[in-house]
Amino acid sequence: MAGVNITLLAGGVGGAKAAEGLAFGHYAQGVKVIGNVADDDEFHGLWVSPDIDTLIYSLGDQIDRQQGWGRKGESHQTLKELAALGQDTWMTLGDLDLATHIYRTQQRKQGVSMSDITQGLATRHGVNLPILLPTDDMVQTRVKTPTGWLSFQEFFVREHCQPDVIEVAYQGADQATPNAAALAQLSTSDLIVIAPSNPVVSIGAILAIPDIRQAVIDSAAYVVAVSPLIGGKTVKGPADKMLASEGKSVDSKGIYDSYQGFIDGMVIDPQDAQEADWLLAQGVDVLVTPTLMKERDDKVSLLDQVVAFALDKQAMRAA
Repeated sequence: MAGVNITLLAGGVGGAKAAEGLAFGHYAQGVKVIGNVADDDEFHGLWVSPDIDTLIYSLGDQIDRQQGWGRKGESHQTLKELAALGQDTWMTLGDLDLATHIYRTQQRKQGVSMSDITQGLATRHGVNLPILLPTDDMVQTRVKTPTGWLSFQEFFVREHCQPDVIEVAYQGADQATPNAAALAQLSTSDLIVIAPSNPVVSIGAILAIPDIRQAVIDSAAYVVAVSPLIGGKTVKGPADKMLASEGKSVDSKGIYDSYQGFIDGMVIDPQDAQEADWLLAQGVDVLVTPTLMKERDDKVSLLDQVVAFALDKQAMRAA
């Protein structure tokens, strides 16, 4: 549908699924995505952007559908050789995937902005949905555990999210310059959709960039969040531990608390329907519908519902 300007805030596998749902749904023409860059890190001398690459691979139909990340038809000969040479290989980077990281690293060294690099990769994979970065500067999520601080990839991949989470920090966020394109997109949006991503380390990292959160608050857009929880549990990832580290409950209330101050509507799964009355009492519109996304049809169906619901509620509020 033309004429509706939609921004998706997205991180992780949940963000990529939501992006795919919008990209192949009824409202694709007006959608832009702002993706998380704070999971980025360096491996084997190469700069890796896991969330951005998952977005690109998903939208370009190059994703390994079983894993939810990485390239389909992947091989790992380079990683095997690195292991034989005694190198740490806990971060699984396939041979096709490595080409992406080599390209990104070379471009960075030549002074090309991360936004332009992302566009180059998106073009290579036939992605038409614009992917914006909240900043071109380096921001990295750090997780404090009982044994000390870890990078997010160390916590998520190497340690399999097992350590207790004491604190989460976004290194470099305070000094990062927000991208003008992201700020402009937020300021002109009709709808802002928050994907069912981790509210702390995915969406929280985006909102940690100076002026990004304020741009969401100041926007006249209707803001709707899809809960990443089903039955009070995370579909994938450590959102439960992250919410607890911030003193929030692992339920719809905890998601609401993460976005309090700018949230207008929430989408929750029928398994959490008993929490709808509490949300409604906070002045939040609620859509109860199945939120588990396995196949593309699930993604398109859910995101079409989310946008239609938000547009309807927005119109009612304006009446």
